[in-house]
Amino acid sequence: MAPKLNWTGVYPAATTQFDTSLAVDLAATRKGLEALHKDGVNGLILLGTCGENNSLEPDEKRAVLEAACDAVGDKLPLVAGVSELTTPRAVRYAQDAEKIGVSGLMLLPAMVYVPTEEELFEHFRQVAQSTSLPIMLYNNPPAYRVGISLSLLERLAQIPNIVAVKESAPDTRRITDIINAFGERFIVMAGLDDVSLEAMMLGAKGWVSGLTSAFPQESVTLMAALSAGKFEDARRIYRWFMPLLHLDAEHDLVQSIKLAEQIMGRGSERVRMPRRPLTGARRAEVTAMVEKAAKTRPSLSFSNAA
Repeated sequence: MAPKLNWTGVYPAATTQFDTSLAVDLAATRKGLEALHKDGVNGLILLGTCGENNSLEPDEKRAVLEAACDAVGDKLPLVAGVSELTTPRAVRYAQDAEKIGVSGLMLLPAMVYVPTEEELFEHFRQVAQSTSLPIMLYNNPPAYRVGISLSLLERLAQIPNIVAVKESAPDTRRITDIINAFGERFIVMAGLDDVSLEAMMLGAKGWVSGLTSAFPQESVTLMAALSAGKFEDARRIYRWFMPLLHLDAEHDLVQSIKLAEQIMGRGSERVRMPRRPLTGARRAEVTAMVEKAAKTRPSLSFSNAA
């Protein structure tokens, strides 16, 4: 039985691991998910951007979901990214994910094509109505060239299993606008690492995080400090983390996060083309950032100050 989703806490956007031939390495992927569970995360996002969803074949995606459910599906809520070229493919994938046993879905606009608002509504509606799973919409206008407007959310509010929004717009005013417009109808999740603390201070209930895959304990402690009202502790961890969190807003975020995982002994930097591992000055820059962060990791004990 899959754990119930409450959309709170830290949800790493888990990576998909590849072997030296760039075949999906299910054993290594499972190992990474099991390690994140041991580090205390609250749930896992599978096959999102960091999971290289669109670099995998359909059968590979389903194999990753099956391996994840087998490894940690009885311990953590698992949310499968739905990122397909067409609405019918997204419907089939959502239905298969439900049969495999995930707890929920993270639903993206159809890839490549930039839809009108009516087309975007129909895409979300048809996928949502094809499954009983709870759905988190993914709003990321810089990446997908289309935004989920408040007027669209008002229409989508009539669909009961659309319950959350992953907000990755860099303008944190969106958090307040959504809450003012809809109250508790939609749970808001922080979706951009380098404005995550701001988003949670404004009312986001959880954090879908890329860099947590490399530094999970700090992410979990940051969230715990915030929940306990230990704001200075949360700020201290956040300030230490920020140079790495900025990587989440760059086009090479997947390569950077996987390189960070490799340096921290949590995975491999291998990616599938068109992505390629970082090289040259960029590789040296990211390596230096990760190594500095590893050497200066903050104490994770709370202070007595509120």
